[in-house]
Amino acid sequence: MASLLNNIARPSAIVLQLSVVLGIVFVLLKVAQFYQKRKKLIKALEAFPGPPKHWLYGHNHLISSETVLNQFLLWGDKYPYAFPRWFGPILPALIINHPDYAKVIVNQTEHKPSLPYKLLMPWIGEGLLILEGAKWFQHRKLLTPAFHYDVLKSYVTLMSDSVKVMLDKWEKKNTERKSVELFQDVSLMTLDSILKCAFSYNANCQTESNSNYYIRAVYELSYLLSKRIQKFSYKDVFYNLTRKGREFQDACKQAHTHTDKVIKERKMLLSSEKEYDKIQKKKHLDFLDILLCTKDANGVGLSDEELRAEVDTFMFEGHDTTASGISWLLYCMSLYPEYQQRCREEIRGILGDRDTVEWEDLGKMTYTTMCVKESLRLFPPVPSVSRVLHKPVTFPDGRSLPAGCQVALNIFAIHRNRDVWQDPEVYDPLRFSPENSAQRHSHAFLPFSAGSRNCIGQQFAMNEMKVALALTLLRFELCPDPSNPPALTPQLTLRSSKGVHVHLQKIH
Repeated sequence: MASLLNNIARPSAIVLQLSVVLGIVFVLLKVAQFYQKRKKLIKALEAFPGPPKHWLYGHNHLISSETVLNQFLLWGDKYPYAFPRWFGPILPALIINHPDYAKVIVNQTEHKPSLPYKLLMPWIGEGLLILEGAKWFQHRKLLTPAFHYDVLKSYVTLMSDSVKVMLDKWEKKNTERKSVELFQDVSLMTLDSILKCAFSYNANCQTESNSNYYIRAVYELSYLLSKRIQKFSYKDVFYNLTRKGREFQDACKQAHTHTDKVIKERKMLLSSEKEYDKIQKKKHLDFLDILLCTKDANGVGLSDEELRAEVDTFMFEGHDTTASGISWLLYCMSLYPEYQQRCREEIRGILGDRDTVEWEDLGKMTYTTMCVKESLRLFPPVPSVSRVLHKPVTFPDGRSLPAGCQVALNIFAIHRNRDVWQDPEVYDPLRFSPENSAQRHSHAFLPFSAGSRNCIGQQFAMNEMKVALALTLLRFELCPDPSNPPALTPQLTLRSSKGVHVHLQKIH
């Protein structure tokens, strides 16, 4: 009996030993592969001088959310075109701050790196922002009709209605004695607008006191993610076990509660055959209609997971980036009364006695558009985007990078690059006159990124910014609040850690 057991056990032990040996060999091969790849990357990065780094922390100890924008501007002045930024001892990224380099990157790559985009997945899932390859192309093609000219045309009145609700709220406040913090109210307005336009959903979120939980969740998620990205290191593997990790998960649940409610209500509506037929007969479907109704060549629609990811992505991107753009635009107007008045006069000349903006008005707002673009230059809503090279690239000055290298387009720094912009810290709308724009580098102005992965909703955002500025200037004169200056901080979108405060004086 013992002999029989020994005969059975011997092959099992051999299989186990062989598995262990193969496992060790596999790990060693992976380590060797990683070492060779890292050696090649470090060799390539030697061509790009940068700030001295710590052997363990990289550059993390030199950067905080309060200083990162200015620190990168200083490094950009010292190391023209690009410099390496190390997240701890083994993960570098090349920070690009010149349009010559930016043009090469946006025209040659469409892959996104794990840092920071994969960190967003528990919140927004694998939607258009994070998807890659054929799946990304499929979703981009699917959703492009939601931003068709004729669809955007119908949104302008809805945007005007949302802006007027915000302005009515401001009128009821005692705004002349106390300044208004813009970001909170503007965020609720842009959320109201994207819900009406893209999701045909009337939430009354600007007036119902309990409806800003989603805005609070987005703020919390943006704050936690930006902190996590800036201080990313080996310790991140324990993030979900920390207090901040639990706060992140709770905020995700809050955000998902909101999007799930929107999806559920539209699905209930579409369950009515009459309503479904009515939507199918529409010339142009809105964003959520497309997600729910469109099917591929095999008659298969989006899965529940894909649907939720796209709704989460566009709910966030469709309101938070625009809220940033509008808040900083109104702040710029408060600082420069002469530009503010010239915009107001142009808008009065276009609208006459009307208090609602129409589609045809937008193209006539020549000077106002220049002011919007100059605000986007100084305060780009998304101050940085990252990519991973899927093939080697060579830059115009001869320096090159291998495939697999992570790069970040520092849009904030590109927009303030002294090689391109004269007196870059000065707000000057005439930079965007037709003659000045014609002479500028094609990739010097990137508020919506560029290339195949540019912002799908950029025209929507520009329209909303013009509508918000036009109606605000007809109702109020904007003045700065010197006692509450903003403190720039990148939290996925460009925010102020102290809020964005302006005084509003009613125009009688």
